[in-house]
Amino acid sequence: MRRRVFICLLGGVAAWPLSAHAQQRPARIGFLTRKTDASVASQIEAFRQALQALGWVEGKTITIQYRDAGGEVDRLGPLAAELVALNMDVIVTVDTPPTQAAQRATSIIPIVIAVSADPVGAGLVKSLSHPGGNVTGLSLLAPETDQKTLEVLKDTLPKTKRVAMIFDPKNRGMMIRLKAIETAATNLAIELQTIPALSSSELAVALGVAANDPPDALFVLSPIYAAHQKEILEFAAKAKVPMLVDTSGLAGEPGALLSYGADIAALFRRAAAFVDKILKGAKPADLPVEQPAKFDLVINLKTAKTLGVSVPSTVLLRADNVIE
Repeated sequence: MRRRVFICLLGGVAAWPLSAHAQQRPARIGFLTRKTDASVASQIEAFRQALQALGWVEGKTITIQYRDAGGEVDRLGPLAAELVALNMDVIVTVDTPPTQAAQRATSIIPIVIAVSADPVGAGLVKSLSHPGGNVTGLSLLAPETDQKTLEVLKDTLPKTKRVAMIFDPKNRGMMIRLKAIETAATNLAIELQTIPALSSSELAVALGVAANDPPDALFVLSPIYAAHQKEILEFAAKAKVPMLVDTSGLAGEPGALLSYGADIAALFRRAAAFVDKILKGAKPADLPVEQPAKFDLVINLKTAKTLGVSVPSTVLLRADNVIE
């Protein structure tokens, strides 16, 4: 009898951790974006699917709280503070401003950057190999790819003399990219016409003026497209200007002629792997920032046909994907 009681007690002790684990609350993931357009939404879906493939079940083992600033940078700080107050286990950010807002809101909760042009240059991490602090994630490695994008444009439209680029002066990472693009443009004998995006209304006015003397092309970075899609598409259609975009996910958008860059959805899937490791006990400081290993050149022949652009066969042969 005593032996039976002992075995039952032992069984109860052995089973207790499993029972307690089953009763633990789901892990809480916060997602902070400046603005979530259709392309970002598809990338977030890639992130969710990757988490599912890693064994996480929404509503059971994880919950995700989304915060979208609607394109207004000033709203990012309060939204980041909301996620911190909700006691997130990890916060995922998209681009530099949301990451900076999350950093200001917490130095304790782990932050995973789903995508950022240059997290070191923007001061988000100390180095790629040793990020330090509570931030890690993915680098877009944009400065090098931006230069390549301009080179492909010059090969496609050799007579290109002036390229316009919309930029966000409040985005430190984007300002780093702008400087690199200015250098690349100079080397290719291209004049870079910069247009600051301080607000949607001011950008609309600036693009209206630019439409009176259209550039040969418009260089559009994905954070700018997400924040000002309406204004950009109206300008491109009115001025009949081809767009250069920095991710393959935007290559099929109206007016996009070519893109050279990483598959952003792949970066979001890798961000899920970072979250998985952190939820299992890893520290952000011990997880090196990753860079994409593959970059794709995509040519949109639908846009080329609409604009009357003849893409040289030498460029088409180099393309990883051609949209027809």
